Amino acid sequence: MRAIVLPVKSLDEAKTRLAPVLAPLERAALTLAMLEDVIDVTLALPGWETWVISPDEAVLEVAARRGVTPIVEDRPSLVAAIRQAEDEALARGAAALAVLLPDTPLVTTPALTRAVHTLGPVVVAPARDEAGTNLLLRRPPTAIASSFGRDSYRRHLQAAAHADVPVAVVEQQELAFDVDHPDDILTLLNARRAGRSRQVARELDLSGRLGATAQEG
Repeated sequence: MRAIVLPVKSLDEAKTRLAPVLAPLERAALTLAMLEDVIDVTLALPGWETWVISPDEAVLEVAARRGVTPIVEDRPSLVAAIRQAEDEALARGAAALAVLLPDTPLVTTPALTRAVHTLGPVVVAPARDEAGTNLLLRRPPTAIASSFGRDSYRRHLQAAAHADVPVAVVEQQELAFDVDHPDDILTLLNARRAGRSRQVARELDLSGRLGATAQEG
């Protein structure tokens, strides 16, 4: 069994860096839209289960409605959530575990397929800034310890080197892009990729609102 886990914060705490331009309910709507776009992609991968781990009831309801496995997060923090998912994977005898951050709304099925088919016990897809990690795949799930958070990409490479485990780095634009800052929303809109995330951003008139903000600045 192979699993892809999507960790999602409580919607009250999601995407706080967007607070200057988005109200709390708007951030929640965008977070759920991005999650569903990523679920669309993971469900298209044959032979992989999709898990969503979150403390948020609304997030878990979306996961259940989409037919993926919802896991109630026991303790807060991304690190604790991923460790809980790792324990679940080991309990279920998973041969591979991928952690994919679900604020990557431009990821496509071909891009993710290429990544999970990349050979090696550890596969890492860095964020655009090469500081964060947007995808970490391990075969088996204990190949190296996960180390998400600030500067996680470097720490994952160091963990693989320390364990003398080969690591493959996947650099794909679709996996590297994540939504953290207001400018990222403009990139999402300009990408013209059909999806719920872009639809929500258009419905909220974020292009016009962000343009006005830039002019005021």
